[in-house]
Amino acid sequence: MTTTILPPATISEHQGIRELHLDSPWIQGSMRIKAPFEIVLEYVQRMMVWLLFMEPDGMQRRHAMQLGLGSAAITKFCHKRLRMRSTAVELNPEVIAVCRAWFHLPPDDRRLTVVEADAARVVRDAARLQTVDALCVDLYDHEAAAPVLDDEAFYAGCHGLLADGGVMTVNLFGRDASFARSSACVAGVFGRNQVWSMRPTREGNTVLIGARGVTVPDRDTLTRRAVTIEDRWGLPARKWLRMVRPLE
Repeated sequence: MTTTILPPATISEHQGIRELHLDSPWIQGSMRIKAPFEIVLEYVQRMMVWLLFMEPDGMQRRHAMQLGLGSAAITKFCHKRLRMRSTAVELNPEVIAVCRAWFHLPPDDRRLTVVEADAARVVRDAARLQTVDALCVDLYDHEAAAPVLDDEAFYAGCHGLLADGGVMTVNLFGRDASFARSSACVAGVFGRNQVWSMRPTREGNTVLIGARGVTVPDRDTLTRRAVTIEDRWGLPARKWLRMVRPLE
């Protein structure tokens, strides 16, 4: 039996920002020390674009799941700010421990569950759960070269987790052959009319969106939701509206 050796989780701080690393200079997540429940990184903010696809009222009745904890920014935001039932899956126990010690990740409670497990197994075992409204996938190792889970079987499991009207966002690094392959896998499972992408960030992160049975609201509804998201939760949702486009 092969034992997987996981990289150690370390932190650095610069100008009021605390950053998580996995034995490399690559940043796995960030937190503003004086505002620990804000989302700092632009691409992580964009992973919350699923909010545009749902009515802002009633978030407390919805279920968010994160595959890959990072610095727990999305998990904390969904749990603390949106008051959602939140589940996070993370393979590396050091990441969970560091998030709890240094990134204000609260202990599990009736709305929060952090699972130490392989996301591939969790998705496979619960592939027909159909209870997740917002699924955020950010699965990179310490080399940050490509997603560690990125094939049709994995995305089929993700699709199976989503409730009707549910939305998945995936962080894909770069717009090259790797992005084309990943987006083709998602489109093959979700259907091209249920897949959208956002413009890449300056750093090269592109957020891909896959939905299950979503009817895109009209422009007025989307604009109204975007304003509400900005007013309630401080995320730049009107900017997102200019970035979302059908998969090419």
